[in-house]
Amino acid sequence: MESLAARLNAFAENKDFDGALAFVRENQTELGKVLRPTGIRDALKKATTDRTILSFLESVGFGAAPLDKVLGALEKLMHFQPGALVLNSTWGLGVVKRLDYFYKRITVDFKTKKGHQFTYAAAIDMLEPAPENHILVLAHADPAHIEQLLKEHPGEFVKLVLASYGDMPLARLETVVVSNGFVKPVNWKAFWDKARQELRGDKLVEIPTRRTEPLRLRPAAEDYGDNWLMAFSHETDPKRILAAVRTFVSQGDRFKTASEETKKKIGERLAYAVTAARLVDDALYARLACLVTQLGYSTPPADEMRDYLWQRKRFIKAAQELPTREVGAMIRFLANDETAKARLFAAIPDLCYAAVDEIVKAFGEDANLRAAVGRYMKAPAAPATLTTLLAGRYPAYKGWTELPSYVTILSHAIALGEGRQSGEALRLQNMVRRLFADTNWLKGVFEALSPEDRILFFERFQASIAWDPSTHHASVVRMTHVRPELASHLVKAEKKREYARETSYRSYAFKKADYLKLINEDMPANVKRIEFAKGFGDLSENAEYQYAKDEQRALMQKQTLMQADLEAVKPSDFATADTSEVMPGVEVVVATPAGDKVYSVLGEWDNDIEMNILSMKTQLAKNMLGKKVGDKFELPGVEGAARLASVKEIRPLSETVRAWMKLPAGMQI
Repeated sequence: MESLAARLNAFAENKDFDGALAFVRENQTELGKVLRPTGIRDALKKATTDRTILSFLESVGFGAAPLDKVLGALEKLMHFQPGALVLNSTWGLGVVKRLDYFYKRITVDFKTKKGHQFTYAAAIDMLEPAPENHILVLAHADPAHIEQLLKEHPGEFVKLVLASYGDMPLARLETVVVSNGFVKPVNWKAFWDKARQELRGDKLVEIPTRRTEPLRLRPAAEDYGDNWLMAFSHETDPKRILAAVRTFVSQGDRFKTASEETKKKIGERLAYAVTAARLVDDALYARLACLVTQLGYSTPPADEMRDYLWQRKRFIKAAQELPTREVGAMIRFLANDETAKARLFAAIPDLCYAAVDEIVKAFGEDANLRAAVGRYMKAPAAPATLTTLLAGRYPAYKGWTELPSYVTILSHAIALGEGRQSGEALRLQNMVRRLFADTNWLKGVFEALSPEDRILFFERFQASIAWDPSTHHASVVRMTHVRPELASHLVKAEKKREYARETSYRSYAFKKADYLKLINEDMPANVKRIEFAKGFGDLSENAEYQYAKDEQRALMQKQTLMQADLEAVKPSDFATADTSEVMPGVEVVVATPAGDKVYSVLGEWDNDIEMNILSMKTQLAKNMLGKKVGDKFELPGVEGAARLASVKEIRPLSETVRAWMKLPAGMQI
């Protein structure tokens, strides 16, 4: 072992740094037993006079980290010579421009960030040597070739990306391709559609059925021989079993012509995968069950797999999680008899849009389905899925006599577009809103409606108060362009009444008392704190003084605002308020989904939660102001679907509230 140290010293004496480093790398374990890390560093330092390399040796942390990691960092820094290509996860490909051994900095030019400096430590963590076959290096060396691949062979381009970055989900692939400027965001969908079509027949690429699963690049094309069968027979991941069988089946007649032994192994693995997915992943279970049945296997029994999906309505969750293109297969698998169809029809209100769409397409001629759909659409609140489906494709279903009138379906669509939604309801709401933004769709709607129903639909839409105001206004204008005669039915927007800035005598007195306390107590006390703090010495480093001055600025700003408010807002007893509409100085009975509630609407500074006294500045009061008995308004602060309330009664303030409004004893204004 002693000879190792001597041999290392010989490299140092001969000033052979490359040989010394290679010797240390090859014998690091044995050298670590006879030399300290700092001793190895010192031997390497003796082997060179290059100041840059010496600065590297001082910076990589000999003795502070395992020797293998230190040597890796050193080799990485050795690569970062001027002109070298490097990769960064944020900025992509860069070119090393300068090395500063004195300040220990590396300057790199990236496409979007020129002259960026890294410390040695940051360079080790954030930069990687760029491989020659990396897609960014190829694009840097021969941009014309990459441009040609993008246009003519997008599938080959995707394979280069996967080879460079590793397997990745589609969303990550999009980010990589777009962020590096290969494809513009608006062109991504067209690019991927063309690339996917090209990759479908490529045996080296495995395209997943779900967007969250990674695209995989195989090292070699699969021959599906004995080696494949042996590896497959030991596979335990149900997702990989599913992907492997699907790929095998997609190879033309390969499954049909496979040996009985191969089919047996595939059946055994599928049965295992079904069991493994049970109680773990209902969507995966459904996909496996469909594949087992499609290939004609009797184990597990189809009825047993159906029963599992029916239990606890697992099929509903599975439909939500399945890729849209696979939902139909599950629906067909479940609907094996009339009883099963009836169960599917009964579950329509709970199913996702893709499942409802598949059910309607598959069983549109079934009288029981039509009756069920008609029943749901005639209910006061129709399912959002059916509403979206029928509103968007009504011409295909207008022959269904079980459906309500088209204007009723459109009314459900208007209601779906109202308020704030989340999850799939938000997606369906956006689909409906896009329909109302589509001029061609509106033309079809008005052509299908009778003159009376056109007016009814137009007025119903105008009356909707829970749509986004800008979207609502644009849709109303669009409708009048499609049918100019509807302009005569436009509801003229009433100019919002402006109310005097008033408040009760009680609230005005309390506000003025706060103002007097501010100018007579708080501000003089602050002046004393400032004078006291001056005694602590140098004001530029005196924290107490700085805090006191900051407080003084805040107090002066507050005083200015309070003085302006006291001049603008007048005390009032609201004696002139009348009950023709909601205004400051009245009591309002509100009908809500939770029952009737009584509120007293008063002035700007009036507020008492226990007595249900509302300031005219609260959102609830703003929504009610100007409304008459019978008018509806939206309850604020409610997440999800919009909740509407209506004005049930407007009456004078109660004596209790009037007593509350009076000037408290001993206070002045």
